[in-house]
Amino acid sequence: MILQCIRLFIVLTILCGAIYPAAVTVVGYGLFPNEANGSIISRDGKQVASELIGQNFTSQRYFWGRPSATGPVPYNGAASSGSNLAQNNPTLLTNMRSRIEALGVSTESSKVLPTDLITASGSGLDPHISPAAALVQIDRVATARGLSRQAVEQLVNEQTETRFIGLLGEPRVNVVLLNLALDSIK
Repeated sequence: MILQCIRLFIVLTILCGAIYPAAVTVVGYGLFPNEANGSIISRDGKQVASELIGQNFTSQRYFWGRPSATGPVPYNGAASSGSNLAQNNPTLLTNMRSRIEALGVSTESSKVLPTDLITASGSGLDPHISPAAALVQIDRVATARGLSRQAVEQLVNEQTETRFIGLLGEPRVNVVLLNLALDSIK
C-alpha cells in the first residue's frame, strides 16, 4: 500500500506540478500572448505600464484612479489587498474626506461624487474607474492642460469600454490608457 501511495504521489506531482502548468503556459502564450506577458504597454520602445494595474497619478494634468489600499506604496502588486474598513470606521471616513479635499470638491457637491473616486477597491490595484468618475475630473484636467472641455470629454468617451458582449460588467475607463492618450495630444 505504501509503494502505491508513493507511485501515485510521484505521478500526480509530475502531472499537476509540471505537465499541467507547462501545457497551460504554452496555450496561454499561444492564444493570449499579450495577456500572458502582463498586458504591458510600451511607448517608444520603453515599457511604461500594464493595462491591468493602476498607477498613482497625482498631477492635476492627469485623471486619477481609484484610491489604492496597498500602502505605503500605492498600486503595489506585491501588497494587493482591500482596505477591509467598515462603513462607520473613522479611518475610512477620514480617508474619504481627504480624497474629497484632494479632488477640490465642496462638501455639498461631494454628495454626488462617484463612490469609486473616494473608496479603495477590493484589490487596491484597479486601473479602471466609472465613466461618471472620469466626467467629474474633466474640467480639472482640461484646465491644467489648456485643452477644451469638449476635447477631453471626447477622449474620455473614446476610452470608455462597454459591457462585455453587451451584457457582462459595467462601462469603465482604464485610467492608465486614458492618461497615455492624453499625453499623445500635442
